[in-house]
Amino acid sequence: MNDTKNWYITGASKGMGLAIAKKLLSKGHRVAATSRSVSGFDELENFGDLFLPLEVDLKSERSIAESLKTTVDKFGGIDVLVNNAGYGLGGALEELTQEEIYENFEVNFFAVVRVVQQALPYLRKQRSGHIINISSIAGFAPGLGWSMYCAAKFAVSGLTEALANDLKPLGINVTNVLPGWFRTNFAKADSIAYNKNQIEDYAFLREYHQKMSSMDGAQLGDPDKIADVFLELVNHENPAVNLFLGSDSFNRAKKKLADLSSQMDYWKDVSSSTDFGD
Repeated sequence: MNDTKNWYITGASKGMGLAIAKKLLSKGHRVAATSRSVSGFDELENFGDLFLPLEVDLKSERSIAESLKTTVDKFGGIDVLVNNAGYGLGGALEELTQEEIYENFEVNFFAVVRVVQQALPYLRKQRSGHIINISSIAGFAPGLGWSMYCAAKFAVSGLTEALANDLKPLGINVTNVLPGWFRTNFAKADSIAYNKNQIEDYAFLREYHQKMSSMDGAQLGDPDKIADVFLELVNHENPAVNLFLGSDSFNRAKKKLADLSSQMDYWKDVSSSTDFGD
């Protein structure tokens, strides 16, 4: 039985996306990989017809639509869609400009919306497929100093869970992946931005930004293991809707759930107090 699949991966020229694409190609899968420039795909060019490099502007519906059509024309369909493109944005909300805020949502959230919208006609026609949206543990249990990035990733997580409900009857699976820290280039300047305006009262948040920079090269997660996890996920008869990737992400989520459960129990009477009485 031939279990190779056709994959479409955004933001695949570096970091997690590149690691996933490279591993899948080495296993014989077909991969359409998007980036703002195809010049970043040097490591993947030796995979021949299995690899389709795509220069895509994720802010453009037309650019996305053309790339998906090219993928279907070449591979015959799309089995797995991986929304991976994104970047971090550090800073307190009060410090961030409207431009910084909108740009972060454009790339981290609205790009996901556009790609899924443009891909769904193909997946619906097939009555099959798997959408994997890569959020972040910050989209479930936020840390300090990343308010807008966390908000964008919460939006991705919320959208993904809703899509999982809506698309299941059409034979399409959807998974929200929430990674912890992986040893990629995410902590480097080309994958993260910081607020240009700084307010002294928020100086304490800079410590958490520095902590992230100091972790570069020492993160717990191995990006070369992600593709194998994704293969297990898409071949499972009951794939996870939420998948916490990395023990750090898993443990942070468990703590959040325990804290939430405790808080809900404490405020239970208040929560119920708004019901109509007997």
